[in-house]
Amino acid sequence: MKDLKKMNENMIEGRNAVLEALRSGKPVDKLYVLDGCQDGPVRSIVREAKKHDTILHFVEKERLSQLSETGKHQGVIAYVASYEYAEVEDMLALAKEKGEDPFLILLDNIEDPHNLGAIIRTANLAGAHGVIIPKRRAVGLTATVAKTSAGAINYTPVAKVTNLAKTMEELKKQGLWFVCADMGGVSMYDLNLTGPIGLVIGNEGEGVSRLIKEKCDFIAGIPMKGDIDSLNASVAAGVLAYEIVRQRLQ
Repeated sequence: MKDLKKMNENMIEGRNAVLEALRSGKPVDKLYVLDGCQDGPVRSIVREAKKHDTILHFVEKERLSQLSETGKHQGVIAYVASYEYAEVEDMLALAKEKGEDPFLILLDNIEDPHNLGAIIRTANLAGAHGVIIPKRRAVGLTATVAKTSAGAINYTPVAKVTNLAKTMEELKKQGLWFVCADMGGVSMYDLNLTGPIGLVIGNEGEGVSRLIKEKCDFIAGIPMKGDIDSLNASVAAGVLAYEIVRQRLQ
């Protein structure tokens, strides 16, 4: 259970606390609810969560007890983001305001908070206008993410979207094209990475999913000279982001 406890820095337990968090508009990433519980307050919490499009997990009492730090969860545990999420439109507006072609970084199910924090830091330093993450199967803006970003989270917008593929389609209509990192791709040095661009980085273990890869216009490979065949997700993001920076400077 040690690893689970590390995640609990953004946990809210108990009916009143969770309901208050939802009603105050705090960004709740995930909500765990006792399966089959029909108590009025719990039903109010579920109703409120659905209004905010919060991800709901109905679980057994044992699972809640495992997650709980206080032992007083009363059938509900919520994970709240440490920072407010932005909208994708905010990022495009930021690029326009700066007179720059949009440069966004999209993350396909990054689950390690240290990777997300490091990528937000890189995004800020590389001049990206924002980072887009999916709602499901991905880490949100936890305190660990904020700490690892070294303050960049205060300056670089992060948006959370329900459907990454659909978001990419909408951004394509606004002139963006997409490049994803994949071992089997064309060398990044042989690609034109200028103009309005979205850089897609895949999951730590599985890489970019098939559906997302199909939405990409280019697949970029990072030249490898060593004995292992892949880079950490945040390092890959940094390498490709700075190739985009280099080409933009030219």
